Amino acid sequence: MRLKILLINPWIYDFAAYNLWSRPLGLIQVGAYLGSYDTDLFLIDCTDAFEPGQFGKGKFRTETVDKPEVCKGVPRLYKRYGIAIDEFVSLVKGFMPFDVVLMTSIMSYWYPGVQTAIELIRDIAGDVPVILGGIYATLYHEHAADHSGADFVYKGCLASGFHFALHTFGFKLKRRRGPVASHTVTFYKKNPFVPLVTATGCPFTCSYCASKVLSGTYQRRSPDDVVREIQEFHDSGVADVAFYDDALLVDADHHIKPILRGVLKAGQNIRFHTPNGLHARFMDEELARLMKATGFKTIRLSLETVDEERQKATGGKVNTDDLVRAVMHLRQQGFTKRDIGVYVMYGLPGQKLKEVKEGIRFLKGLDVRINLTEFSPIRGTQSWNELVESGIIYDDLDPLLTNNTVFSYLCSTYDPMDIGKLKLDVKRYNAE
Repeated sequence: MRLKILLINPWIYDFAAYNLWSRPLGLIQVGAYLGSYDTDLFLIDCTDAFEPGQFGKGKFRTETVDKPEVCKGVPRLYKRYGIAIDEFVSLVKGFMPFDVVLMTSIMSYWYPGVQTAIELIRDIAGDVPVILGGIYATLYHEHAADHSGADFVYKGCLASGFHFALHTFGFKLKRRRGPVASHTVTFYKKNPFVPLVTATGCPFTCSYCASKVLSGTYQRRSPDDVVREIQEFHDSGVADVAFYDDALLVDADHHIKPILRGVLKAGQNIRFHTPNGLHARFMDEELARLMKATGFKTIRLSLETVDEERQKATGGKVNTDDLVRAVMHLRQQGFTKRDIGVYVMYGLPGQKLKEVKEGIRFLKGLDVRINLTEFSPIRGTQSWNELVESGIIYDDLDPLLTNNTVFSYLCSTYDPMDIGKLKLDVKRYNAE
């Protein structure tokens, strides 16, 4: 008898959210893995409710909800982003009966969405086993075990332990014969875009990033394998593909360059985007030329700060000269301010507002879009440990308080009015 599995990506609960080519990649990879076994798979993506705009990205459907008690002091509306509750209930009932629910969790401070989804599953399907995995389940394993409502909280990446999680409830997977299609395509009836990862992990150790904690060692897929997947997207009518790698450009001569040459050779008409900040130091003339020839439309580079000491202290992945050279190579290939954005952070431990303003002035001088981002502490990182040691936060801090909006408002030393003026200035500049 085939094992019937319901995969669920829960809602986003936040003060702000926007669909920047987002799909639950980890959950989709679990689906692809399970597709090689004798299973029937069904997906409910609670965030699959948005109005596609330029290049497929767009605004989520929203509903204002009560703020959690610890966030009451934040003077902004708290919302649930995604499909309506009634639609979720209808979808769950339509897939019944199922043997087990596999649920992912993305941002740790979105865990109210996990709780809501599991409560509804309990109401509809009774005591069907719920296995929770993902970022929240990994970084806050104890919190998830105590508060999510899941029957089993899976920690880490997809590995042999996943079979143990299923065996806990008496389920054993049986291999299926024959080819398995990409579930990124088959799970979604409409595909205005598809996210793609060509590697897991990252060779760098930035002080504010939990990539190594979540993904372990840095492992790349073969360029041919990636090109085949892009071809599958193209053949299914996908127009926009977003690379979600943490280190897409690392060892470019043996990875991203062969991938892009393969795309060119295949004559695939797809637009590419890089919403995660690329490592500017690896950008050269050939790579910029290949990116232009293969249809890159959205390029985001990481800078984070112009302060040299902080650049070194936070991981040394980029310096100001690297960024200048990267922008030069991109501009020589015809990319403009509309195409090139650079991330600069505020709220890093010990960072003064003057440093942030200097970074903004510097990026204005390069005539690139400015992506101003709020620092959010992530458990297990160097920045987290520094904040704990300095007494600013506690290690058992409620994940809700790590939300960038909440943390910035409650824990930052900046004047909210000064930050508001800074954001308005950046918004006006980007619109020019």
